[in-house]
Amino acid sequence: MKIALIGYGKMGHIIEQIALSRGHEVVCTIDKDNLSDFDSPAFASAEVAIEFTTPATAKDNILRAWSHNVPVVCGTTGWNVDELRIKNEELRKKTGHEWLVWKSNFSIGVNVLFELNKQLAALLAPYTQYTPSITEIHHVHKLDKPSGTAKTLAEDLQTYKFTNLQIDSIREGEVAGIHTVTWDSPEDTIEIKHTAKGRQGFALGAVLAAEQIKK
Repeated sequence: MKIALIGYGKMGHIIEQIALSRGHEVVCTIDKDNLSDFDSPAFASAEVAIEFTTPATAKDNILRAWSHNVPVVCGTTGWNVDELRIKNEELRKKTGHEWLVWKSNFSIGVNVLFELNKQLAALLAPYTQYTPSITEIHHVHKLDKPSGTAKTLAEDLQTYKFTNLQIDSIREGEVAGIHTVTWDSPEDTIEIKHTAKGRQGFALGAVLAAEQIKK
């Protein structure tokens, strides 16, 4: 599979390593210093692009990729993706395949955490003595606060009528990501937690998603 990378920082380099190890070809890498390469034959040859950049640039990056008929896997958080989700549905109906896969976190382990969070909310919903809260810890370079993962956890809890959720966001050192959902009652405390050991899990999940939506 031919992959274009949009964003060639730490995540981009790890995604490249994983993509190559799985037998894929990285045909183009785009970063802030070579945006004109969106219009290159190399980018147009890509079967899918993987985008990890900034909240301020993600939307424009996706639209530029679409203008060259390249679908996108996007892991950038902190921006409003709803408009492009609607456009993706319109394009999918016309073409028969996805043009955008966005997740707040592509890690396999975090997606298991999402499911456990929903299951625990369903089990505890009848017991009003339990109050859920969320804590997320990330490196000091992370731009959005709270994290997209924490927002997803909160949205899933709100589906079960848990509102006014407390989300504590901590920025320290080079922490890859720690997310904890705590259910506290006068009688006991229940916690589910995911700790990322690095960026590899996020990168692998993004490549797996790209393998599913290539054009």
